[in-house]
Amino acid sequence: MDQEYQNILVPVDGSQESEFALHRAIAIAKRNGAHIDILNVIDTRAMAYNFAGMSDGSIAYQLVDKSKQYLDELLKNAKDKDGFDNLDIHIRLGNPKTIISFDFPRDHHNDMIIIGASGLSRIQRAVMGSVTSYVKRNAPVDVLVVRTDVDQVK
Repeated sequence: MDQEYQNILVPVDGSQESEFALHRAIAIAKRNGAHIDILNVIDTRAMAYNFAGMSDGSIAYQLVDKSKQYLDELLKNAKDKDGFDNLDIHIRLGNPKTIISFDFPRDHHNDMIIIGASGLSRIQRAVMGSVTSYVKRNAPVDVLVVRTDVDQVK
């Protein structure tokens, strides 16, 4: 029996891998008649540092604004280039690991997470830990880790 997914979560972070994951999710959603939630989580640990005397509120506003611009561009491309419009964009502040693994799928009833292999360098993974590794180990729904663009798979 084939699994049909109806509500797919795609976390994005601006990396090429996360955009590969979005392309794969669109292909799967088209086959399944599914909805996609595109999520960008702004890691609040980055706001712990005071950048050039800016307040936490100012930093948060700028990060959310940049995130919104990025997500709007992904939304536009999905509609214009991929012909897919059954998707919503979301921004959350907090720990990406727990939001992607637990909080967001619970609140939005996602039955699958499609995530890029890693948006971090080796050093960043060593210091912060891989969000992808955490999600695939802990999420209560199916997780597909994408390493290549949908056009590279034959």
